[in-house]
Amino acid sequence: MIQVTTKEVIEKFNLTLVSGHEGIGRYITTSDISRPGLEMAGYFTHYPANRVQLIGKTELSFFEMLPTELKKERMLKLCSQDTPAIIVSRGMEVPKELIDASNETNVPVLLTDMKTTQFSGRLTNYLESKLAPYAAVHGVLVDVYGIGVLIIGKSGVGKSETALELIKKGHRLVADDCVEIRQEAENLIVGSAPPLLEHLLEIRGIGIIDIMTLFGASAIRPYKRITLIIELENWDPDKTYDRLGLDEEKMKIIDTEITKLTIPVQPGRNVSVIIEVAAMNYRLKKMGVNAAQEFSRRLDEMISYQDEIDDY
Repeated sequence: MIQVTTKEVIEKFNLTLVSGHEGIGRYITTSDISRPGLEMAGYFTHYPANRVQLIGKTELSFFEMLPTELKKERMLKLCSQDTPAIIVSRGMEVPKELIDASNETNVPVLLTDMKTTQFSGRLTNYLESKLAPYAAVHGVLVDVYGIGVLIIGKSGVGKSETALELIKKGHRLVADDCVEIRQEAENLIVGSAPPLLEHLLEIRGIGIIDIMTLFGASAIRPYKRITLIIELENWDPDKTYDRLGLDEEKMKIIDTEITKLTIPVQPGRNVSVIIEVAAMNYRLKKMGVNAAQEFSRRLDEMISYQDEIDDY
């Protein structure tokens, strides 16, 4: 299970740790955030204890109206065993009852100067990114004309060499060998390199090279949305390859289906140029220009015209 610790959130948003210091290693397992207004009123039947609890001005103003005994009781219930953290926004003063309950149960209480809605949005975006479904794929991810192209294929087929050619032409490397992929939204998957392999490319016969050092910062990027998959395979004379491009093959990664092209590799074929054209052609298709469909339309018109002549 993908998890984020409360300590990571503290460091990311520069939060102040008020109490519950021993609980900063607690895990956050969901990007959903709870505003415990009903809980302040005493309704804990469906309390989402596993979420980060965000307390704003509305919740605190209601809390101040409660009798002392109820304040202690509500805060102890709020600091459950499963609660990863309680965050107070706007830099407001944290109630003593919450601090006492926090220290007793080791639930971290944190403080931010940001407004409640603003912080809620930022924290949700951060958690959704960190907790997104994850997969690792063997391949090379390159940004070609703004299109995230994932190049896959058997070991030794020439993926890294092709990527190197593309980089020399001005395109940008995202990841080589291992591509970490996250599903950040519906039909949106983003690839990046593992920290160990950032900026590095392996070329057989040369070894590991640092792309940023050799070609500059403009030759790399930290992450890129994947919109096209290209599989390189050794040319098989007995296999029939698509010559028109009317049928679109798809490959599913996590929960997203991505357009996939298969390019046969053999001496004399400039694979990097083919990938450049594939990226440009993919962009044109998204803009409504499909050369294969236009050719098919012309062919149908020619056949119909010939049939009319024959009938005449």
